[in-house]
Amino acid sequence: MVERKRHLKTFQKEKRGKFLTGLKVFFFILLIFLLGGAFLFIYYAKDLPRPEKFTERPFPQSTKIYDRSGEHLLYEIYGEEKRTLVSLDKIPDHLEKAVIAVEDADFYHHFGVDFKGIVRAILADVQLLQPAYGGSTIPQQLIRSAFLTTEKTAERKIREIVLSLELDRRYDKERILEWYLNQVPFGSNCYGVEAASQTYFKKPVSEISLEEAAILAALIKAPSHLSPYGSYKAELLERKNYVLDRMAEENFINQTEATEAKEKEVEFAKILQPIEAPHFTLWVKELLEEKYSDVFLREKGLKVYTSLDWELQKLAEKVVEEGARANHLYYNAHNTALVALDPKTGEILALVGSKDYFDDPYPEGCSSGDDCLFDPQFNVVIGTKDNPGRQPGSAFKPFVYATAFNKDYDEETVVLDEETNFGVWGGKEYVPQNYDGLFRGEVTLRQALAQSINVPSVKVLLDLAGLPDSIETAEKLGITTLKPPFGPSIVLGGWEVKLLEMVSAYGVFATEGLKVSPVAVLKIEDQKGNTIEINEKGLKRVLPSQTCQLINDILSDNEARAPMFGENSALFFEEHPEVAAKTGTTQDFRDAWTIGYTSSLVTGVWVGNNNNASMAKKPAVTLAGPIFHGFMEKALEN
Repeated sequence: MVERKRHLKTFQKEKRGKFLTGLKVFFFILLIFLLGGAFLFIYYAKDLPRPEKFTERPFPQSTKIYDRSGEHLLYEIYGEEKRTLVSLDKIPDHLEKAVIAVEDADFYHHFGVDFKGIVRAILADVQLLQPAYGGSTIPQQLIRSAFLTTEKTAERKIREIVLSLELDRRYDKERILEWYLNQVPFGSNCYGVEAASQTYFKKPVSEISLEEAAILAALIKAPSHLSPYGSYKAELLERKNYVLDRMAEENFINQTEATEAKEKEVEFAKILQPIEAPHFTLWVKELLEEKYSDVFLREKGLKVYTSLDWELQKLAEKVVEEGARANHLYYNAHNTALVALDPKTGEILALVGSKDYFDDPYPEGCSSGDDCLFDPQFNVVIGTKDNPGRQPGSAFKPFVYATAFNKDYDEETVVLDEETNFGVWGGKEYVPQNYDGLFRGEVTLRQALAQSINVPSVKVLLDLAGLPDSIETAEKLGITTLKPPFGPSIVLGGWEVKLLEMVSAYGVFATEGLKVSPVAVLKIEDQKGNTIEINEKGLKRVLPSQTCQLINDILSDNEARAPMFGENSALFFEEHPEVAAKTGTTQDFRDAWTIGYTSSLVTGVWVGNNNNASMAKKPAVTLAGPIFHGFMEKALEN
């Protein structure tokens, strides 16, 4: 009996010893495991960027060029990422829940990593016998897209898990979700929900519907494959319905809401030309690039508010298209340009540099723009390639008459209209003719300017105004392209000018002597809304008001010009008799101009061929006049 008790104690002692030994081994193994885990955490975390980098580094944002209202986007300058950041309070609740429902249903309940999801993904990988992403939470996807490569290795996955845990520890869920929704790609170079909403629905993300939110959430899985503009639109719509079902399963919406959203048709924005008002907008882009680097414009998210009036721009494009079509059919005139501005501010309200920027680049069998009747991407308004400008014809005459009026000559001053030899200029005798081949004898300066009679105008230049002073007047008004040696034919438009400068110069008459340079950009803001540039150009007096009033009165005198142009020409506006206008037709009918104005609007139209080929032998009032009239008549209704 005693022996049995002794053996029992020995057995119990040995059993307890084995248990303690096993327990020690267990804790040792656990310690090794924990130390190993800690070592792996430290090892993989040491070279990783801190999660604070989300607040320290700005996401690249595109520079946006708008019309003057800021409501119409003309163009975006971006690199590989088109992005506009928005705060979480601007993102609809149904979009947040749609994304959570399909990407990370336990987002608000895990610590950055869903270990159950990882186990499921590992089991799936084993079955597929190849690695595949799966079980990734929103923090993991955010870390992967922001800091890591897409290589599918165990090491990268561990690094992803480590930083995701750290991210979730340091920041609240709302901040992480905001970062994610501004980072995730949606295809078509769109990153973030705002860029995606603007691209696919042409509206701010704050205004999207439930079904549109489901579309965006559906795109996250495979943004390029599921593009609504590709071959798998049906698959996208199927996944949209799946997103709505998941939202109902998670009780984010009820089944009725899900069903109704499934039945509603989603309208995607059409793939439009990537740029509006292209000649104007690309010119503004060039102006920006002169001040800011290309990288800066692509990444710093500037908002550029231009001077362009959207409604007037659409009107300009319409009248140019219609007028150019008729000129092409009947008058061998293949191109047209128009620019309109506010003379009091210099702000360019509409600009069409050629009749259709998106037309065939070199039509009519041309090999380059230099020898083409029509080069659609040539901006006639401002010129290109060292500025071959265009000759303005008689549209230059008001500068000469203004110079004469400055010297105390007036509208009643008389000159003799008769065939005149003005001597040798440029190696040959200069004997100009009037457009109609007639001579009228004595004419007043009012009659000569209003009817655009050539011979009296040359006499005004040489005998009353003076050639040097006339050049000086034109330059004071903003004409920069005049190059010596000069001759008397300059009054008939024999020297090249730019359409924009001509229209701006006529603006001085409209303001009764005050000049302001043309303005294309009103304001530039940085991505935080701070103004970094604003237009502050002011008016400067360059002509006496009495001189301009007289020019305005003559150029709006329909009775005085009627003997040459008729009583109902394209220069006459029954509802707006105050419109002053002047035409210009160059020698050999290479250029046709009409420029006119009121106190609030100046418009210039040019018609011709890019390669200087002659048009039909028709005056500018026939070629450019109807386009000018069509634009001004509608513009002045507002």
